[in-house]
Amino acid sequence: MKPYPTNWNALRRDVSIKTSRSPGPGGQRRDKKETAVRLVHRPTGITVVASERRSQAANMQVAFQRLRAKLAELNKPTKLRLRTKTYRSLHPGKARGEEEAIGEEEVPPPAGGPGR
Repeated sequence: MKPYPTNWNALRRDVSIKTSRSPGPGGQRRDKKETAVRLVHRPTGITVVASERRSQAANMQVAFQRLRAKLAELNKPTKLRLRTKTYRSLHPGKARGEEEAIGEEEVPPPAGGPGR
């Protein structure tokens, strides 16, 4: 798998940016200004949102930092997993779920004899 670029210019090319009004407290200024930023990375479909800052530029920086962190996680090489021992290698000649036959043993009578 080819790693996804995390530099600024490549991200600007691969991302669609949408702004919206952020919900929550903040008064009249927050109701008028579109400060929330949503970034969608088109190649992967990853979406990040930042709306905690008061300015759109600050939210844009936060959103790009979050997107870079998610892409860095995707770019990490996957750890190769070694195959563990199978059930058949541990128990040759026996199918899974098959119970071993338990031999019938004679149970000795209780000590002290009958009538106690």
